[in-house]
This record gives sequence, structure tokens and C-alpha cells, in this order.
Amino acid sequence: MTAIAIDHLQKNYGTKPAVVDLSLKVEPGQIYGLLGPNGAGKTTTMRCLATLERPDGGELWVAGISVRQYPREVRACLGYVAQEVAQDKVLTGRELLELHADLYHLSRAEGRLRIQRMLELLELNEYATDLIGSYSGGIKKRLDIACGLLHNPQVLLLDEPTVGLDINTRLKVWAFLKGLRSQGIAVLLTSHYLEEIDVLADRVAIIDQGRVLAEGTPDQLKTRVGGDRITVRLQEFTPLELATRGIALLQGVDFVREVVLNRTQGNALNLVVTSPEQALARLESYLKAQGLPVFSIGQSRPSLDDVFLITTGQSLQDAQMAQVEITAQTRKKK
Repeated sequence: MTAIAIDHLQKNYGTKPAVVDLSLKVEPGQIYGLLGPNGAGKTTTMRCLATLERPDGGELWVAGISVRQYPREVRACLGYVAQEVAQDKVLTGRELLELHADLYHLSRAEGRLRIQRMLELLELNEYATDLIGSYSGGIKKRLDIACGLLHNPQVLLLDEPTVGLDINTRLKVWAFLKGLRSQGIAVLLTSHYLEEIDVLADRVAIIDQGRVLAEGTPDQLKTRVGGDRITVRLQEFTPLELATRGIALLQGVDFVREVVLNRTQGNALNLVVTSPEQALARLESYLKAQGLPVFSIGQSRPSLDDVFLITTGQSLQDAQMAQVEITAQTRKKK
């Protein structure tokens, strides 16, 4: 049985589309990553699956149960960890878990067993009797995940589960999530961290503006890039016009497959080359002969950011910055 099935999901907020046409499937024991900038539709998709938002179109199923027709049954078999941690600061960690056990209608005996198991799995025993108000952000996030898993769900929805965490805490959360595969728990994960998706996800969907633009395993997506990546960094304060001229020049090189301007890297030129041998030396000589002020040039294997860049025409960081600018302009108008 498919753990999550989304078929042509649509969701609007007033006249603004949040999810335009999104379809995907997640199998039991699979970690599925949604990668995209702010405003791409990731959180809206999560909230529709969690029965917190009603879709305007399409169908959703969780563990074979229709989200539209049987929301109560769906809530019983999924755990949802939202991006923002909302916890009562006057409770201890154990008391919050006990509250969730009551909300899930677990018996006292079963609740105690599951609470202890969650405290051990997420290394929270030493904090169990401390007030949540004294917790660090990382401990709060681990407690939030424990609450989402307390009723032993078949499906776990994680919206930006490690945002703001230090690297050590992030690695602990990663190790824990990897262990869920063996329990058959399906995980749908959203993240801005390319490395997180690359490390954890069995399959990835790159989404933007409410649509899936590319889908597959991380390796499959990287293979679609079609060659090695070369980054040409221009000298500081190089005019945009000159960088744009560099794109035109490189598009005429026979072994250059793609050229994209990355403004967040100081007007760097990101290339995909089909013949990586001697590409660095040949490109450097060519660009200097054309009068382009090259500061550095480097070569690497494709990454998920390259996939996003080739798929959308901009890096994930560029897309996030553009969304921030749009949001800021909208607020000014209001």
C-alpha cells in the first residue's frame, strides 16, 4: 500500500495559487524530500495532507485513506511536525508527551511505554523533568519530533525539521530519521538545506510555484544535469553587462551544455560541460582572450543545487532571495 499519494493537488489562498498542480507518491519506509524556495507550496502541501487545509482540487490519500472523506482516520495514522515549534513552556518535556498521549487516547500503560521509548530514541531522558522554557532550540525540535511519533504513525510529515539547529543536533536528527526506514515509517520531508535532502532522501521532488519540476532519486536527478559543473567567478565589481556578455560567449562553445548567471555568487557563471577533460584550461584561456575578467575557475561533480539551477534557471538561494524581495514589496504596498 502506498503511504502517501497526491494526485493533481490544487490550493489557492484567495486569488493567489499556492499549489497549482502537484502529484507524487511516497512508499512505506521511504524518505521523500521536497526541495524548493519559500512560497513554492511545500508547507501548503503538508498542511493539506495533515487535514489542516482543505484542497481546492485534486485528491490525497494517507495509508490508503482518503484525506477528503476520512480526515479523522487520516489523523490517527500520521504524525505532523510543523516548521514552527509551539510548546507550552510551563510544562516539562515528559508532561507534554503525557498530554499528547491523552490526546491520542493511549492507555496509561501504553502511553508510559511509548513516552519512555521516545525519550530514549531522541536522547531526551536527561531533559524530561526540566521545563520546556529552559530547552534549547535543538532540544525543543527533538521533543516536537517525539510528539509526532508518539502514537506510532505510519506516516511522518516533517516541515523544515532542522532549521536553525546547530550541526551536531542536526546530525543527531538525521541519524534518527534514517532509522525510521527499518520501521516501515514513510517520511515526507521539506527542507531548504540541499545537503539534508541529499543525505536523507530516497527520492526528491524539486518544486517551484506550486508545481513539481523534476522528480527522482538524488543520483537520477544529478545524472540529468548531463556533465560536470564548472563555476567561473568574475573579478569583484564586474558589471552585470559584462557578465551577461560572458553568457553569450560561453553559449557558443561546443562542449558547454548550459550556462546560468548566479548573482548571489558575485555574478558567477555556472556551466555544465559535456567534455570535462581539459575544460578548465580551455575555458580560462578563451574567456581571458575575450577580455572577460576571470578571478577563479573550478570544476566539480553535479549537486542538487545544480539540478535546481538547470531546472528552474536560478539557484535555490537566488529563488529564496527573490521570494523575500516579493514578500517585502507586497508588505510595503499594504
